[in-house]
Amino acid sequence: MDRRELESGAFRVLSGAWQADVSYCVPNSEHYPHLWLWDSCFHSMAWAAVRDQRAAVELQAVFRTQFENGFVPHMTYGKDEGVWRGPRPDVSCFTQPPVYALALARVEDNGLSFDPSLVLGVSRALQYFSDCRMVDGLAKVVHPWETGCDDSPRWDSWVGSSSWNRAGWTAFDERLAASAGWGAEGDAHENADFESVSSLFNGILAHALTLHGERHDDQHLTRAGARLAESIELSLWDDDQGLYVDRAIVGGGPSVSVPTLDGILATLGTASPERAAVALEQLGDPDRFAGPQGLRYVAADHPTYEAGTYWRGAAWPQLTLLAVEACRRWGFHELAGTIADQARRTIPGSGWSGYWNPDTGEGLGAKPQTWAALAAAL
Repeated sequence: MDRRELESGAFRVLSGAWQADVSYCVPNSEHYPHLWLWDSCFHSMAWAAVRDQRAAVELQAVFRTQFENGFVPHMTYGKDEGVWRGPRPDVSCFTQPPVYALALARVEDNGLSFDPSLVLGVSRALQYFSDCRMVDGLAKVVHPWETGCDDSPRWDSWVGSSSWNRAGWTAFDERLAASAGWGAEGDAHENADFESVSSLFNGILAHALTLHGERHDDQHLTRAGARLAESIELSLWDDDQGLYVDRAIVGGGPSVSVPTLDGILATLGTASPERAAVALEQLGDPDRFAGPQGLRYVAADHPTYEAGTYWRGAAWPQLTLLAVEACRRWGFHELAGTIADQARRTIPGSGWSGYWNPDTGEGLGAKPQTWAALAAAL
Protein backbone atom coordinates (compact mmCIF):
# COMPACT_ATOMS: atom_id res chain seq x y z
CA MET A 1 0.00 0.00 0.00
CA ASP A 2 1.50 3.35 -1.04
CA ARG A 3 1.40 6.47 1.10
CA ARG A 4 -1.62 7.96 -0.67
CA GLU A 5 -3.68 4.80 -0.14
CA LEU A 6 -2.56 4.58 3.49
CA GLU A 7 -3.55 8.17 4.21
CA SER A 8 -6.86 7.69 2.43
CA GLY A 9 -7.64 4.63 4.54
CA ALA A 10 -6.67 6.41 7.76
CA PHE A 11 -8.83 9.38 6.81
CA ARG A 12 -11.84 7.11 6.23
CA VAL A 13 -11.40 5.53 9.66
CA LEU A 14 -11.15 8.90 11.40
CA SER A 15 -13.90 10.70 9.49
CA GLY A 16 -16.24 7.75 9.97
CA ALA A 17 -15.88 8.13 13.74
CA TRP A 18 -15.94 11.94 13.89
CA GLN A 19 -18.65 13.46 16.10
CA ALA A 20 -19.07 17.02 14.89
CA ASP A 21 -21.28 18.08 17.81
CA VAL A 22 -18.56 17.29 20.39
CA SER A 23 -15.47 17.68 18.16
CA TYR A 24 -13.81 14.31 18.70
CA CYS A 25 -13.77 10.76 17.33
CA VAL A 26 -15.34 7.95 19.28
CA PRO A 27 -12.87 5.06 19.09
CA ASN A 28 -15.66 2.69 18.07
CA SER A 29 -19.32 3.66 18.34
CA GLU A 30 -20.44 0.20 19.49
CA HIS A 31 -17.75 -0.55 22.07
CA TYR A 32 -16.13 2.81 22.95
CA PRO A 33 -18.67 5.65 22.67
CA HIS A 34 -16.76 8.24 24.74
CA LEU A 35 -13.73 10.49 24.58
CA TRP A 36 -10.62 8.79 25.94
CA LEU A 37 -7.65 11.00 26.76
CA TRP A 38 -4.86 9.13 25.05
CA ASP A 39 -7.07 7.80 22.25
CA SER A 40 -7.95 11.36 21.28
CA CYS A 41 -4.31 12.41 21.51
CA PHE A 42 -3.43 9.60 19.10
CA HIS A 43 -6.34 10.63 16.87
CA SER A 44 -4.82 14.11 16.85
CA MET A 45 -1.49 12.67 15.66
CA ALA A 46 -3.27 10.70 12.93
CA TRP A 47 -5.30 13.75 11.83
CA ALA A 48 -2.04 15.71 11.71
CA ALA A 49 -0.45 13.04 9.51
CA VAL A 50 -3.22 13.53 6.93
CA ARG A 51 -2.90 17.31 7.42
CA ASP A 52 -6.44 17.83 8.67
CA GLN A 53 -7.22 20.73 11.00
CA ARG A 54 -9.23 18.42 13.21
CA ALA A 55 -5.86 17.43 14.72
CA ALA A 56 -5.97 20.64 16.75
CA VAL A 57 -9.73 20.56 17.25
CA GLU A 58 -9.71 17.07 18.80
CA LEU A 59 -6.71 17.87 21.00
CA GLN A 60 -8.59 20.94 22.25
CA ALA A 61 -11.52 18.68 23.15
CA VAL A 62 -9.24 16.71 25.49
CA PHE A 63 -8.64 19.85 27.52
CA ARG A 64 -12.23 21.05 27.57
CA THR A 65 -12.80 19.24 30.88
CA GLN A 66 -9.42 19.98 32.47
CA PHE A 67 -9.74 20.59 36.22
CA GLU A 68 -8.60 23.83 37.84
CA ASN A 69 -5.61 22.01 39.37
CA GLY A 70 -4.44 20.89 35.90
CA PHE A 71 -5.75 17.31 36.04
CA VAL A 72 -7.02 15.93 32.70
CA PRO A 73 -9.68 13.16 32.94
CA HIS A 74 -9.08 9.85 31.19
CA MET A 75 -12.67 9.87 29.87
CA THR A 76 -15.35 12.37 29.00
CA TYR A 77 -18.63 10.49 28.88
CA GLY A 78 -20.62 10.41 25.69
CA LYS A 79 -23.46 8.61 27.44
CA ASP A 80 -24.11 7.01 30.82
CA GLU A 81 -22.94 3.41 30.65
CA GLY A 82 -23.38 2.64 34.34
CA VAL A 83 -19.69 2.32 35.26
CA TRP A 84 -18.53 4.48 38.17
CA ARG A 85 -15.13 6.15 37.76
CA GLY A 86 -15.19 8.69 40.55
CA PRO A 87 -17.36 11.41 42.07
CA ARG A 88 -17.78 13.52 38.92
CA PRO A 89 -20.85 12.66 36.81
CA ASP A 90 -19.46 14.01 33.52
CA VAL A 91 -15.93 12.61 33.44
CA SER A 92 -13.69 9.90 34.83
CA CYS A 93 -11.68 11.02 37.83
CA PHE A 94 -8.63 9.00 36.77
CA THR A 95 -6.16 10.09 34.11
CA GLN A 96 -4.01 8.49 31.37
CA PRO A 97 -0.43 8.86 30.05
CA PRO A 98 0.39 12.45 29.06
CA VAL A 99 0.88 11.91 25.34
CA TYR A 100 -0.73 15.29 24.71
CA ALA A 101 2.70 16.94 24.55
CA LEU A 102 3.68 14.69 21.64
CA ALA A 103 0.30 15.30 19.98
CA LEU A 104 0.76 19.06 20.18
CA ALA A 105 4.26 18.70 18.72
CA ARG A 106 2.83 16.73 15.77
CA VAL A 107 0.23 19.46 15.21
CA GLU A 108 3.00 22.07 15.17
CA ASP A 109 5.31 20.01 12.96
CA ASN A 110 2.60 19.59 10.34
CA GLY A 111 2.01 23.33 10.17
CA LEU A 112 -1.53 23.26 11.54
CA SER A 113 -2.91 26.19 13.51
CA PHE A 114 -4.09 25.73 17.09
CA ASP A 115 -5.50 27.73 19.97
CA PRO A 116 -2.60 29.11 22.06
CA SER A 117 -4.44 27.98 25.20
CA LEU A 118 -3.33 24.44 24.36
CA VAL A 119 0.25 25.29 25.33
CA LEU A 120 -0.86 26.42 28.78
CA GLY A 121 -3.24 23.47 29.11
CA VAL A 122 -0.43 20.99 28.47
CA SER A 123 1.90 22.84 30.86
CA ARG A 124 -0.69 22.79 33.64
CA ALA A 125 -1.46 19.12 33.01
CA LEU A 126 2.21 18.17 33.31
CA GLN A 127 2.66 20.26 36.43
CA TYR A 128 -0.22 18.38 38.06
CA PHE A 129 1.91 15.27 38.46
CA SER A 130 4.66 17.18 40.25
CA ASP A 131 2.08 18.72 42.56
CA CYS A 132 -0.07 15.67 43.32
CA ARG A 133 1.42 12.33 42.28
CA MET A 134 5.14 12.14 43.10
CA VAL A 135 6.65 9.43 45.33
CA ASP A 136 10.44 9.37 45.75
CA GLY A 137 10.88 11.43 42.60
CA LEU A 138 8.58 9.26 40.45
CA ALA A 139 4.94 9.62 39.41
CA LYS A 140 2.52 7.02 40.74
CA VAL A 141 -0.64 5.66 39.17
CA VAL A 142 -3.63 4.75 41.31
CA HIS A 143 -5.51 2.48 38.90
CA PRO A 144 -4.38 0.34 35.93
CA TRP A 145 -6.64 2.49 33.72
CA GLU A 146 -4.13 5.29 34.18
CA THR A 147 -1.37 3.46 32.30
CA GLY A 148 -3.53 2.82 29.24
CA CYS A 149 -2.42 -0.84 29.40
CA ASP A 150 -5.42 -1.72 31.50
CA ASP A 151 -5.17 -5.50 31.84
CA SER A 152 -1.41 -5.96 31.62
CA PRO A 153 0.16 -8.99 33.33
CA ARG A 154 2.11 -6.46 35.39
CA TRP A 155 -1.02 -6.24 37.58
CA ASP A 156 -1.31 -10.00 38.17
CA SER A 157 0.05 -9.84 41.73
CA TRP A 158 -2.79 -7.50 42.66
CA VAL A 159 -5.38 -9.68 40.93
CA GLY A 160 -4.01 -12.92 42.34
CA SER A 161 -4.06 -14.69 38.98
CA SER A 162 -1.67 -15.11 36.05
CA SER A 163 -4.45 -15.71 33.50
CA TRP A 164 -6.84 -13.16 32.06
CA ASN A 165 -10.63 -13.29 31.88
CA ARG A 166 -12.87 -10.33 31.16
CA ALA A 167 -15.33 -10.79 34.03
CA GLY A 168 -12.56 -11.11 36.59
CA TRP A 169 -10.73 -8.07 35.32
CA THR A 170 -13.89 -5.98 35.20
CA ALA A 171 -14.62 -6.82 38.84
CA PHE A 172 -11.02 -6.01 39.79
CA ASP A 173 -11.11 -2.66 37.96
CA GLU A 174 -14.41 -1.66 39.54
CA ARG A 175 -13.17 -2.63 43.02
CA LEU A 176 -10.13 -0.40 42.56
CA ALA A 177 -12.32 2.49 41.43
CA ALA A 178 -14.24 2.17 44.69
CA SER A 179 -11.08 2.09 46.84
CA ALA A 180 -9.56 5.28 45.39
CA GLY A 181 -9.18 8.49 47.36
CA TRP A 182 -10.25 11.79 45.82
CA GLY A 183 -8.85 15.30 45.92
CA ALA A 184 -10.87 18.45 46.50
CA GLU A 185 -11.81 18.70 42.80
CA GLY A 186 -12.61 15.01 42.48
CA ASP A 187 -9.35 13.77 40.94
CA ALA A 188 -7.99 10.43 42.15
CA HIS A 189 -4.77 10.87 44.11
CA GLU A 190 -4.44 7.67 46.17
CA ASN A 191 -5.78 4.14 46.39
CA ALA A 192 -6.04 1.91 49.44
CA ASP A 193 -5.67 -1.24 47.28
CA PHE A 194 -3.47 -0.24 44.35
CA GLU A 195 -0.62 2.18 43.80
CA SER A 196 2.27 1.60 41.43
CA VAL A 197 5.10 3.44 39.74
CA SER A 198 4.67 2.54 36.07
CA SER A 199 7.81 2.57 33.94
CA LEU A 200 5.75 3.34 30.84
CA PHE A 201 3.86 6.20 32.46
CA ASN A 202 7.02 7.74 33.87
CA GLY A 203 8.90 7.40 30.59
CA ILE A 204 6.09 9.15 28.72
CA LEU A 205 5.89 11.84 31.41
CA ALA A 206 9.65 12.52 31.36
CA HIS A 207 9.54 12.73 27.56
CA ALA A 208 6.53 15.07 27.67
CA LEU A 209 8.13 17.38 30.24
CA THR A 210 11.31 17.68 28.20
CA LEU A 211 9.61 17.98 24.82
CA HIS A 212 7.08 20.59 25.91
CA GLY A 213 9.58 22.48 28.05
CA GLU A 214 12.12 22.75 25.25
CA ARG A 215 9.60 23.70 22.56
CA HIS A 216 7.93 26.37 24.64
CA ASP A 217 10.94 27.68 26.58
CA ASP A 218 9.72 26.46 29.97
CA GLN A 219 12.87 25.73 31.95
CA HIS A 220 10.84 24.60 34.95
CA LEU A 221 9.33 21.73 32.95
CA THR A 222 12.64 20.90 31.27
CA ARG A 223 14.40 20.57 34.62
CA ALA A 224 11.52 18.45 35.96
CA GLY A 225 11.92 16.14 32.97
CA ALA A 226 15.65 15.73 33.65
CA ARG A 227 15.04 14.97 37.33
CA LEU A 228 12.39 12.40 36.49
CA ALA A 229 14.67 10.73 33.94
CA GLU A 230 17.36 10.34 36.58
CA SER A 231 14.87 8.92 39.09
CA ILE A 232 13.78 6.31 36.53
CA GLU A 233 17.42 5.24 36.14
CA LEU A 234 17.96 5.02 39.88
CA SER A 235 14.83 3.03 40.70
CA LEU A 236 13.37 1.11 37.76
CA TRP A 237 16.17 -0.43 35.69
CA ASP A 238 16.39 -4.26 35.74
CA ASP A 239 19.90 -5.26 34.73
CA ASP A 240 19.03 -8.95 34.35
CA GLN A 241 16.25 -8.31 31.83
CA GLY A 242 17.76 -5.25 30.19
CA LEU A 243 14.62 -3.16 30.53
CA TYR A 244 12.71 -1.00 33.01
CA VAL A 245 10.22 -2.51 35.46
CA ASP A 246 7.46 -1.09 37.64
CA ARG A 247 7.54 -0.59 41.39
CA ALA A 248 4.66 -1.56 43.66
CA ILE A 249 3.76 1.00 46.33
CA VAL A 250 0.44 -0.32 47.70
CA GLY A 251 -0.21 -4.03 47.16
CA GLY A 252 1.38 -5.83 44.26
CA GLY A 253 4.31 -8.19 44.01
CA PRO A 254 6.62 -9.86 41.48
CA SER A 255 4.36 -9.30 38.45
CA VAL A 256 5.68 -5.72 38.25
CA SER A 257 8.75 -7.24 36.58
CA VAL A 258 6.96 -9.14 33.79
CA PRO A 259 8.80 -8.16 30.56
CA THR A 260 6.36 -6.01 28.60
CA LEU A 261 6.73 -3.18 26.11
CA ASP A 262 6.25 -0.82 29.05
CA GLY A 263 9.84 -1.51 30.05
CA ILE A 264 11.13 -0.75 26.55
CA LEU A 265 8.99 2.31 25.87
CA ALA A 266 10.22 3.92 29.08
CA THR A 267 13.29 4.79 27.00
CA LEU A 268 11.23 7.65 25.57
CA GLY A 269 12.16 9.63 28.67
CA THR A 270 15.15 7.93 30.27
CA ALA A 271 18.66 9.34 30.64
CA SER A 272 21.06 6.49 29.78
CA PRO A 273 22.07 5.89 26.14
CA GLU A 274 23.68 2.59 27.11
CA ARG A 275 20.56 1.23 28.79
CA ALA A 276 18.35 2.56 26.01
CA ALA A 277 20.42 0.59 23.50
CA VAL A 278 20.13 -2.63 25.51
CA ALA A 279 16.36 -2.22 25.82
CA LEU A 280 15.59 -1.07 22.28
CA GLU A 281 17.59 -3.86 20.64
CA GLN A 282 14.98 -6.27 22.03
CA LEU A 283 12.44 -4.72 19.65
CA GLY A 284 14.37 -6.40 16.85
CA ASP A 285 14.82 -9.74 18.61
CA PRO A 286 12.37 -12.45 17.40
CA ASP A 287 12.78 -14.29 20.70
CA ARG A 288 11.62 -11.21 22.62
CA PHE A 289 9.37 -8.48 21.22
CA ALA A 290 9.80 -8.70 17.43
CA GLY A 291 6.90 -10.73 16.07
CA PRO A 292 6.68 -11.55 12.36
CA GLN A 293 3.63 -9.26 12.09
CA GLY A 294 4.26 -6.65 14.78
CA LEU A 295 5.66 -5.82 18.19
CA ARG A 296 4.56 -8.19 20.92
CA TYR A 297 3.32 -6.56 24.11
CA VAL A 298 4.78 -9.37 26.26
CA ALA A 299 8.17 -10.92 25.50
CA ALA A 300 7.76 -14.20 23.61
CA ASP A 301 10.03 -16.10 25.99
CA HIS A 302 7.89 -15.32 29.05
CA PRO A 303 5.26 -17.82 30.29
CA THR A 304 2.43 -15.27 30.20
CA TYR A 305 2.86 -14.60 26.46
CA GLU A 306 -0.34 -15.27 24.47
CA ALA A 307 -0.21 -13.69 21.03
CA GLY A 308 -3.96 -13.53 20.52
CA THR A 309 -5.04 -12.44 23.99
CA TYR A 310 -5.69 -8.75 24.67
CA TRP A 311 -2.82 -7.41 26.85
CA ARG A 312 -1.09 -10.80 27.06
CA GLY A 313 0.96 -10.33 23.92
CA ALA A 314 -1.06 -8.66 21.17
CA ALA A 315 0.36 -5.81 19.06
CA TRP A 316 -1.05 -2.29 19.40
CA PRO A 317 -0.96 0.73 17.05
CA GLN A 318 -0.36 3.32 19.77
CA LEU A 319 2.48 1.37 21.40
CA THR A 320 4.03 0.82 17.98
CA LEU A 321 4.07 4.57 17.39
CA LEU A 322 5.71 5.17 20.78
CA ALA A 323 8.28 2.47 20.00
CA VAL A 324 9.17 4.18 16.73
CA GLU A 325 9.44 7.50 18.58
CA ALA A 326 11.76 5.94 21.18
CA CYS A 327 13.96 4.37 18.50
CA ARG A 328 14.30 7.69 16.70
CA ARG A 329 15.09 9.50 19.92
CA TRP A 330 18.13 7.29 20.51
CA GLY A 331 19.29 7.07 16.88
CA PHE A 332 17.97 3.58 16.05
CA HIS A 333 16.63 4.83 12.72
CA GLU A 334 16.91 1.56 10.81
CA LEU A 335 14.99 -0.30 13.52
CA ALA A 336 12.40 2.49 13.62
CA GLY A 337 11.92 2.16 9.87
CA THR A 338 11.56 -1.61 10.05
CA ILE A 339 8.92 -1.40 12.81
CA ALA A 340 7.04 1.38 11.01
CA ASP A 341 7.07 -0.40 7.64
CA GLN A 342 5.77 -3.57 9.25
CA ALA A 343 2.90 -1.74 10.97
CA ARG A 344 1.97 0.21 7.84
CA ARG A 345 1.46 -3.14 6.07
CA THR A 346 -0.19 -5.01 8.92
CA ILE A 347 -2.68 -2.46 10.29
CA PRO A 348 -4.73 -2.02 7.08
CA GLY A 349 -4.57 -5.78 6.51
CA SER A 350 -6.01 -6.37 9.98
CA GLY A 351 -9.11 -4.36 9.06
CA TRP A 352 -7.85 -1.28 10.92
CA SER A 353 -8.47 -3.20 14.13
CA GLY A 354 -7.83 -2.04 17.68
CA TYR A 355 -5.01 -4.56 18.12
CA TRP A 356 -3.74 -7.64 16.31
CA ASN A 357 -1.94 -10.96 16.67
CA PRO A 358 1.78 -10.20 16.16
CA ASP A 359 2.48 -13.76 15.01
CA THR A 360 -0.27 -14.04 12.38
CA GLY A 361 -1.48 -10.48 11.68
CA GLU A 362 -5.08 -11.39 12.53
CA GLY A 363 -7.08 -8.32 13.53
CA LEU A 364 -8.52 -8.41 17.04
CA GLY A 365 -10.88 -6.24 19.06
CA ALA A 366 -13.03 -3.51 17.55
CA LYS A 367 -12.92 -3.06 13.76
CA PRO A 368 -12.31 -0.40 12.81
CA GLN A 369 -10.84 1.33 15.84
CA THR A 370 -9.68 4.86 15.37
CA TRP A 371 -6.14 4.69 16.72
CA ALA A 372 -5.39 2.23 13.92
CA ALA A 373 -5.27 5.39 11.77
CA LEU A 374 -1.85 5.94 13.37
CA ALA A 375 -0.55 3.79 10.50
CA ALA A 376 -0.46 7.09 8.58
CA ALA A 377 1.54 8.77 11.33
CA LEU A 378 4.38 6.24 11.26
